[in-house]
Parts: sequence; C-alpha cells; structure tokens
Amino acid sequence: MRKKTVCFTGHRDIAPMDCLTIKHKLKNTLIKLIHEGYSCFISGGALGFDTLAAQAVLEMRKKYKQIKLILVLPCISQADKWNEQDKRIYEHIKCSANKVIYTSENYFRGCMHKRNRYLVDNSSVCICYCKKETGGTAYTVDYAQNNKLKIINLATNYSASDY
Repeated sequence: MRKKTVCFTGHRDIAPMDCLTIKHKLKNTLIKLIHEGYSCFISGGALGFDTLAAQAVLEMRKKYKQIKLILVLPCISQADKWNEQDKRIYEHIKCSANKVIYTSENYFRGCMHKRNRYLVDNSSVCICYCKKETGGTAYTVDYAQNNKLKIINLATNYSASDY
C-alpha cells in the first residue's frame, strides 16, 4: 500500500493570497498522481495546508471514485482549542474520510512528531507546502527526504509536469 500512497505536510498559516495558487497546484498534482495509480492520500488533519489538501482529495474523490482519504491524527483532542468554523470544517473532513487513525489517544509533547513520522513511514510521495527551513513542516520534509520519498513542494516555482 505504501508504494501508491501520498502524504501531505505543510504550514498552518498560509497567506490568503496564496490559497488559490496552492489549491490549483494541489488539484493538478493530484490528477497527475491519480493517473499514475496513486489511490491513497493521508493527511494529518491540521489547520492550513493539511486542511486544504484533505478538501482537495475529497473534491477529487467525486470524479475518481477509487481514491481514499485517510486522516492520521495526533490525538483525539487535536481541534479542541480551534475556533468554531475550523472545527466544523475539521468534523466534516473527519466524517467524509475513508478512515481515521489516531497515533495517540491523548496529547503529549511529541504527539505531532509521532503523527508526522507515521505519515512519512506509510507513503512513497510527500506533497508539501514548505517555505521555512525550521519547524514541524521542515522536520517532516527532511524526514521524508531521508526516507527516500519523492518530494513535491508546492511552495516552489513548480508545475505538475516538473516532477
């Protein structure tokens, strides 16, 4: 399964002016990967890029019935402190996902890293939105590179035909 699985990682804070560009790049990248036989897409369910990616997969699933969205969440309480609108979106994505996996029942200091490693360890491609060299996204992209995943960074001057 890992061979045809794609994970997502990216920043939580995305400038509103970048959202349309990211959505467009996501859609084109997903179409290309689906045509290459990728059928399982796993997201960490965080705010920002994870949410955009999960929504894009759900949208693509309307046309490509064979694809699946798996949410890999760090803990049950991940969204407890989010605002109501973000919680509604999160719950919709959870209800629409093909499967939800929790890497920990309760929050602990390393639960986000545990979730991120799970994403990478179960994928062969990592689609990311990484603009910084530090932080959780950079850590996950480095971990993916060290584990020989194909990296597609939507934050760069990239087009779906480039990879």
